[in-house]
Amino acid sequence: MNKVVANAVVAIHDITDNATLMLGGFGLCGIPENTIAALVDKGVKGLTCISNNAGVDGFGLGLLLQTRQIRKMISSYVGENAEFERQLLSGELEVDLIPQGTLATRIQMAGMGIPAFFTPAGYGTEIAEGKEVRAFDGKMYLMEHALHADFAIVKAWKGDHMGNLVFRKTTRNFSTSMAKAGHITIAEVEELVAPGQLDPDEIHVAGIYVHRIFQGQQYEKRIERRTVQINA
Repeated sequence: MNKVVANAVVAIHDITDNATLMLGGFGLCGIPENTIAALVDKGVKGLTCISNNAGVDGFGLGLLLQTRQIRKMISSYVGENAEFERQLLSGELEVDLIPQGTLATRIQMAGMGIPAFFTPAGYGTEIAEGKEVRAFDGKMYLMEHALHADFAIVKAWKGDHMGNLVFRKTTRNFSTSMAKAGHITIAEVEELVAPGQLDPDEIHVAGIYVHRIFQGQQYEKRIERRTVQINA
């Protein structure tokens, strides 16, 4: 089945206000730049965004925060975005901060069809408020529910017309799980190839999980924080 669409604008045609989105990547590595730009242009509002990071000022999810299109962020690390901080402290943005391992597992469980699981992470902290707690072998655990989304949006290195995806290195971090946890999964790729051109042993996400795919353009591939040493 050919799942190719022309571009990001076509891929997001049915994303409406108040949708819940998962957006792949790690930091600024492997984020779906073209689709985020299309969402900004479309102007959809009230979004709930599930992402490990919240982008930076003026790039990534920072663009959607800048235009006030995000109502709620479900994330693990948000320390590089001044606008995010401002909206959080002023009460303009709802935020659910989740330990990184718990966030990853909640997404994985959604893809696996498991509704909930128990973890010791967060027990005895504010994270535990309102959650079921059980003891296993004398240790306390929180029950965490799987995270689902209306749309999962990921960026891969290569993909074929059937939606099979190959990622490079760190870009696999959350994207491979998110691709399986969305009701509709949209993939943008750096290189789009015909079926049969990808080595089956190198495919990280099978096309059965992907509903729309397109070849992206003009990726910036920014570095979130560059640290260098100057020798005297």
